[in-house]
Amino acid sequence: MSAPLAGIRIIEVGVMLAGPYATMLLADLGAEVIKVEPPGGEISRQVSDSYFASLNRNKKSVVLDLRSEAGRERLGQLVAESHALLVNMKPSAIKKLGLTYESLRRYNERIVCVALTGFGLEGGDDPAFDYVIQAATGVAAMTGHPDEPPTLPGYSSADNSTGLTAALGLLAQIVSGQGGQVDVCLRDVMFSQLNYRASAYLNDGAAPLRYPYGAHFYYVPAQLFGTADGYLALFITHDAFWRAFSAEAGIEGFPTMAGRAARRDEVLEVVAAALATDSAAGWEARLRPLGIPVAAVRTLPEALEQTPEVIVTAGDFRLVGSPIRIAGYQPQYRPAPAVDEHGGTEPAGAQSS
Repeated sequence: MSAPLAGIRIIEVGVMLAGPYATMLLADLGAEVIKVEPPGGEISRQVSDSYFASLNRNKKSVVLDLRSEAGRERLGQLVAESHALLVNMKPSAIKKLGLTYESLRRYNERIVCVALTGFGLEGGDDPAFDYVIQAATGVAAMTGHPDEPPTLPGYSSADNSTGLTAALGLLAQIVSGQGGQVDVCLRDVMFSQLNYRASAYLNDGAAPLRYPYGAHFYYVPAQLFGTADGYLALFITHDAFWRAFSAEAGIEGFPTMAGRAARRDEVLEVVAAALATDSAAGWEARLRPLGIPVAAVRTLPEALEQTPEVIVTAGDFRLVGSPIRIAGYQPQYRPAPAVDEHGGTEPAGAQSS
């Protein structure tokens, strides 16, 4: 099977994470992604070679000084031969460098221009790093133990989520057959991902509360538990799960979901006592065959060691492969490009009309 996005050319003017992640996913699916870098290379090259490789495999690199007339003219030539341009910078820089649809449509009426920003193209230039957005949208406040300071996930959830959303918006506009401006921002993506928590507040006035061990606000038991050795994530969302679990754990009573929610403290006390009699790995081995949602808490190295099928090789680097699996198609993982490795590449022909 040919690559799903074969024949699609995308220009990326991206930095660090959100933008480059979006275009890497598209490159994995066969799109030709030309990464436009400033003289000296994109700033994330300074973090580490493995960091850059994790976000920029399967791309080409062209160095352009977009502050110069020659650089902007060369960008216009690329735009004329491409389907989309994705940029993640602060709005004033996007506009100053002419990376909007209104500025680039003179080269190609059907170009799709995706702006990935903190607060929207018209939302100003306030800094919008991942952790800042998590704090500003309520994510940090609802995460962590209730008697301790708010906390943050151990990875860049806002950046990655916004990259995925930007890739979706880019493809949607290409499918429409029309050029235009797509505006995606970290703040709005994180609010969108708070879907049912936001809805509970907006419609029922229920502000989110923090519970110990990351417990769910309604399902009980659905949280982390200490065991005889390690921690266990147990997520009982309906009564059939509870019947299977309680039988295996030797627990009686609490037959309904509503009843368990109303008697949360009692339920958690008996469940914690039962789980303390075996290790996390032991409970996982006992409960998974029963169809119960459960997992021992693992470190990232432990998790990767147990799932080698997600690991691919791109050049000198072992990386996590594309999460999108399409029957009959296997991505080819090429290494991230050297700075300006494809600077002499000429446009490969006008896009089909």
